[in-house]
Formats: sequence, C-alpha cells, structure tokens
Amino acid sequence: MRNVTTHKLADWVSVIPEKLSDEVTEQDVAIFNKITNTSLSAEQQRRISHPTRVFPRQQSVLAVHWHPEFIPMPLIEQRIAAAYPAMSQSLVIPTQHNELLNLGDYAGVEVDCYSRGFNQKVQLLLHFEKSRVETADHLKAMLAHTFKYRSSQLFEFIETITRPKTERLNRAAQETGANNALIQFVRVYVRRIEKMIDRQINEIPPAMLKNKILRNFFDELREPYGDALIDRVQAFLKTVKAIVKANFSLRYFYRTSEIIEEARALHAGIVIPHPEQFWPILLANYDIDGIEAWNPQSQKYTQFLISVIRRNRHLPGSRELLVFMGDDTHMAEKIRDPHLQDTEKAGREIGWQPAWDDFSICKALINADTNREKAIEQYKQRLAA
Repeated sequence: MRNVTTHKLADWVSVIPEKLSDEVTEQDVAIFNKITNTSLSAEQQRRISHPTRVFPRQQSVLAVHWHPEFIPMPLIEQRIAAAYPAMSQSLVIPTQHNELLNLGDYAGVEVDCYSRGFNQKVQLLLHFEKSRVETADHLKAMLAHTFKYRSSQLFEFIETITRPKTERLNRAAQETGANNALIQFVRVYVRRIEKMIDRQINEIPPAMLKNKILRNFFDELREPYGDALIDRVQAFLKTVKAIVKANFSLRYFYRTSEIIEEARALHAGIVIPHPEQFWPILLANYDIDGIEAWNPQSQKYTQFLISVIRRNRHLPGSRELLVFMGDDTHMAEKIRDPHLQDTEKAGREIGWQPAWDDFSICKALINADTNREKAIEQYKQRLAA
C-alpha cells in the first residue's frame, strides 16, 4: 500500500460528503464481494504461478514461516519450482495462522498463545510430519478455538468505531490528526461493512474475516474519493487497530505451555518466530527447537540472536537450539491489484531469506556452526524422530 503522504487540509477534507447515509449501496456490495472472494481470476493465477523474481543459484530452500492464506497449494508449488530452478534440497512447511495445513510430507501452523509469566501474547511455529497429525483431533480443536477467538478481534475493531469507544478514537485522532469529519466518514462506511458482514456471515469464508477487511474495503474507495482522503483514513484505521490489539484480552488464548505440551505429544518441531516482538520469551526456557533470527519484520538483532542461540544451544537438560530464518510471506498480498499492494509484503518470497547469504551475518553463522543446509537436515531429522 502507498505510504501516507502529507496534504494540505483542503486536499482531503473537501472531498468528504457533508451527509452520508448508513444504507448499503450496490457499489458497496460489489466492493465487499470482491474483497471477500477467494476465487482467482486467470490473471491472478498467473501472478501466483509465475514469480517476478527467480533465484537461479539457490539450491537449498528452507521455508518454515509463511502463509498460503486462501491461495491453492498447487499454484504455490508451481511458484516455488519456478523461483528456484536449481533447487536440490528443501524443507517447505506452511504455517497458516491458527490453521493446520499440509504441503507434501509436512504440516504446520503458526499459533497464537498466552505466556502468563510476562503477560503477553506470543506466537509459536509448529511443524510436523503429516502422518503425525492426521488424527490429532485435540490439537485441531485447540486451533479451531484459537482461530475463532483471534477472528473476533475484527468485531471489536469494528465496534470500536461503530459503537464508539471514545477514549480509543480520541487517542487515534490525536496521533493521526483525524478530524470529526473524517471520523464520521469512516464510521458510516464501517457501519455499512458491519451490515454486509451480518447479512453474509454464513457465506463469507472464515479466512476473510480479518482486520484487513477494513483496509481492503477503503482501498477500493480511492477512485471516487482520491488518495489524499483514503491515505488519511488508512492511517487512522491502522492506529485504531493497534489500540484494539493492545487491549485485546489474552485470557481466552491457550497458554504457551499448553500448546507446547500438546505439540510435543505429536512429535512436533517448535520454533519461536520474530522474537524482537516479545523479548522475554527468550528467557522463558520453553521446550523449543529453535529461534528465528531474521525475518522481514525482525532484522535489527539478527547477529545478536544468532550469538544467543549459540551460547544457549548446549545448556544442560535442553535440546540443541537451531537457527532459523523466516520469510513471513503472505501469498494473498500478491493477487491484490498492484497499485493497492503493500509493496514490502508483496515483495516477500517463500524461501527467500537473504540473511543466510549476507557476508556480515555469515560470520556469525560460521561461529554458530550452522547454515541453511545444516538447518534443513537437522530439522528434518528431528521431525522424523
């Protein structure tokens, strides 16, 4: 998505209608159906199966933190094969948020959970040989509960705007410079979105009931209202969303220890992703296999994290910690209209983690006696044990 630009007040205020009805229009329905549709056009299928970047020299592909979303796996497999024509070694496992998915011989998931020791939501990557989870009914029930609860954040986001939580909105307005006219504009359209969700709740694919449904809807209003106003709207919505997430109750998530216990019973591999977002987890001494030292959102402390993993990999009574990198690719971003894409997210590729080949980081990897090839083989061995 485009960066929010600075405009004179009149540039965006002047296009806000004085009166807007809460009634849903045909245009609203068309937009809503477009952004909640999971079928792909021929052009979208081509975009997935034909990557814009190819890595002809990369022979080893490690991808254990990425999100297929609603993109069909066969198209993703075509993309991976096209992106890495020299691939001779690989470990590629999908990690959908709170939904167990398979690819080849493996299954994976990224789970939201609650670490009571430092009162924070954290996430874990769980990886399995596919046969281990074919009848894992209890784990699947835990994930279904977590998926449903995490999805409920969308409704809190919506209700913060439509049934105003004044303190939250005032704070977002102060941080983004939103005035009453803009807030009312947002509220009217979010009410319309709420009505359409309520009308179609049983037909909307569960994977589409996410916070970004608001972002995607307002992006489709750029044509009638212009970039200046919608950029302001998106900045305001992003801030409201952050406030909602910060205040979202953690009590209904499973505890981290509960998720780990269930995963280990199924011989899972367990990796901590993007630890920059919750540093205390590194001190929690959880029973894990490794830590993600780099991903597109967490690059600042990569060398430090590798050194931490190296120092702690042989602690008495603990299993050897492995170094991982995660591309954190979100495949659905690639099928959005190019002018509406989040450029940074759309540029991510499954298995492309340039930190493995960064000359300064390579020194830290050598000191830790690891590389991408070793990580693949060591983790495969653990998943097979």
